[in-house]
Amino acid sequence: MKIVVCIKQISDPEYFPQITLDPETGSIQRDKVPAILNPLDENALEEGLRIKEKFSGTLTVVTMGPPGAREVLDWALALGADEAVLLSDRAFAGADTLATAYTLAEYMRKMVEPDIILCGNQTEDGATGQVAPQIAELLNIPHVTSVSEVSYVDESTLIAKQNIEYGGYLKVKVKLPALLAVVKDINEVRDITAEGIMNASDKEFKTLGAADLEVDPGCVGNNGSPTSVIGTFKQEIDRQKEILTGTPQEIANKVLQKIHDANIL
Repeated sequence: MKIVVCIKQISDPEYFPQITLDPETGSIQRDKVPAILNPLDENALEEGLRIKEKFSGTLTVVTMGPPGAREVLDWALALGADEAVLLSDRAFAGADTLATAYTLAEYMRKMVEPDIILCGNQTEDGATGQVAPQIAELLNIPHVTSVSEVSYVDESTLIAKQNIEYGGYLKVKVKLPALLAVVKDINEVRDITAEGIMNASDKEFKTLGAADLEVDPGCVGNNGSPTSVIGTFKQEIDRQKEILTGTPQEIANKVLQKIHDANIL
């Protein structure tokens, strides 16, 4: 079975308050913020490893990003992926979700033709949840999002438990090839071992650009992005502050009086 897991390097959410926007381009300035692997992509990789252990085959991990994104691919190789692919080219810069999905789909269509594609349900930075379904639509294969459990009828058919609103779920039977976008509840991520780290350097690593994929220049990067940032602003919140003192009853009376004075009640 050919398994492909899509992962993404993102800015560490703990440092999100320190992220700034370029006032001219509207792009995120990430230079001073540490980068990590998107948390749900860890679960996608873990699920891919479990599928490989169940059915055998090869697991390829792929990301699109700058050269520094290799760090998350090396982590995936150490965890057990067989090979890693970095899609990196200046032509890919500025891509929105559709241009990103197109680039990833073109890689899969022309280089690997996977039986199953796994993604995190969304990323912590953009949180759109769009890239995974867009990849599937571009490849014309079925997909299921918000997947919290996977079972198998056989090597060509699986059943995905899809979380829905208000604590409910659906069970969806899917024929392969297919794409699954997973949530955190699907598994517990394994730890990297010393052996895995040592073996990672012997595994295949590829860097591919626009020419390698023979992509349409009008479909990647800024050129292929139907959405773009046209302006940004910094929200300033100026609120009146007052500290009330006294016993709990006195404070409660003061609050009620202020609500009354403001004609809220």
